[in-house]
Amino acid sequence: MFTGIVREIGNLEGRERSEVGARLRIAATFASELALGDSVAVNGVCLTAAAIGGDAFEADVMNQTLELTTLRALDSGAALNLEPALRAGESLGGHLVQGHVDCVARVESLAADGFARRVRVALPGEHQALVVEHGSVTIDGVSLTVASLTEGGFEVSLIPETLERTTLGVLERGDGVNLELDVIARYVQRLLGFKQERQ
Repeated sequence: MFTGIVREIGNLEGRERSEVGARLRIAATFASELALGDSVAVNGVCLTAAAIGGDAFEADVMNQTLELTTLRALDSGAALNLEPALRAGESLGGHLVQGHVDCVARVESLAADGFARRVRVALPGEHQALVVEHGSVTIDGVSLTVASLTEGGFEVSLIPETLERTTLGVLERGDGVNLELDVIARYVQRLLGFKQERQ
């Protein structure tokens, strides 16, 4: 379980890709705090530390995860939003985040809004019912509040702290982002679907 509060921006040091998946080597100052098997959110994707050495850890990424997230297109040196798993007793600063990406969404536009930056994201139709105004959403592992709903998507407003401490500060129009929708909304949708099927 994560909170969507990014601990640091790390870097992809290396990537080994084969027909069976990929192994990523990720530089992170907190790597020495990890144990084998610990979970780390990498751009919003829950990965497992499979090797640890120095200021870096390695994680295996299966083909399904590569197909469903932006991790498939990462280049060596890419900046990554990193968050280690929430530990018992720690503050839940954002919202409940699982690291289970629902889809890759596209940035439609960016615009200045005072000291903030508005980012409009296109949302595939099958997910639109799961986003509500002022609800929670996770973009590339960052917990955000939905500022407004748009036709075919939604907008978030990024404060200077978020722009500086995460990779969202360098987003450009057309970029793909990992999107995780609110887990409570997903369960409600599933329960309502079962109820309708039985009627």
